[in-house]
Amino acid sequence: MPPVESILVSEEVPQITPEAVSEAVDAALAAIASAGDTAQLKAARAAHTAEGSTLARLNASMRQVAPEHKAEFGKLVGQARGRVNQALAAREAELEEAETAARLEAERVDITAVASRARTGARFPISLLQEEIADIFVGMGWEVAEGPELEHEWFNFDALNFDEDHPARQEQDTFYVAPASRHLVMRTHTSPVQVRSMLDRELPVYVVCPGRVYRTDEFDATHLPVFTQVEGLVVDKGITMANLKGTLDHFAKVLFGPEARTRFRTNFFPFTEPSAELDLWHPTFKGGARWIEWGGCGMVNPNVLRAAGIDPEVYSGFAFGMGIERTLMFRSDVQDMRDMAEGDVRFSEQFGMVV
Repeated sequence: MPPVESILVSEEVPQITPEAVSEAVDAALAAIASAGDTAQLKAARAAHTAEGSTLARLNASMRQVAPEHKAEFGKLVGQARGRVNQALAAREAELEEAETAARLEAERVDITAVASRARTGARFPISLLQEEIADIFVGMGWEVAEGPELEHEWFNFDALNFDEDHPARQEQDTFYVAPASRHLVMRTHTSPVQVRSMLDRELPVYVVCPGRVYRTDEFDATHLPVFTQVEGLVVDKGITMANLKGTLDHFAKVLFGPEARTRFRTNFFPFTEPSAELDLWHPTFKGGARWIEWGGCGMVNPNVLRAAGIDPEVYSGFAFGMGIERTLMFRSDVQDMRDMAEGDVRFSEQFGMVV
């Protein structure tokens, strides 16, 4: 049998010789070894195993090999292609492992490390609004007054002209603290601070009284058993409803914009006479400008002045009050009052960190 290297298969295809096969294999292995990533390996695969490559052309020339030599030539070319395919598979596994390791290293997170930056906090929006309201009145020359949340019944009701059988004094409306003989309640409004201010301060009195209050209300979208109020009190000579109206109009414009205004609707409160419901014209209310009930107000009842030792023939005054949660609701379009009490920082973050 003539040697393999001496058989010419065709002038149009490469001659199958051990040297030609070895050269094709060496070139393929060199290209595979030099591939630095899977993209380069893909190019090497196409160049040395795909149609048109030397090994593919050598394999195609088997069609013209004499039958008695097909086994020998087939084994030579087949082993060569097998070596190249094995090298490709091995190199592909190496590159994929290396690339996976590099990607994991780039995406690695050290869960034991201290955070690279501190999360920006947010102050509770009720506190922010309470301070803003206090600043408005301090800017008008008023003082901020505070008092105890656990209050004596006399300050919470009697001094404010509440009759003994008034519904607000029943346990279904007020939290009483045992034993009942001590006559202690969780204050239902910040009006006791007004009484204490009239007793403790020299006249005239101009105070704003923000703070937490307690009532036996349901915990729902529009009610909270613990909420915050702001009340204002003026006692001076010559005070009239006109002073009250001007003060509340200014307050509304600062909080809600220059188009805001107020109006009074006749009502009854034990501690004021005459008394009025306070409505706010909200110019930027979502859904369109409208009147919204905001709180209560009126001229200080002469009986309240007498309880504080003030002569109502010489002095007069006005008082007002509203809920801060309710004010936040229609000022910032908050739909559910429970969001203000559940402690979810995502709610507070909407209002940012204001110093």
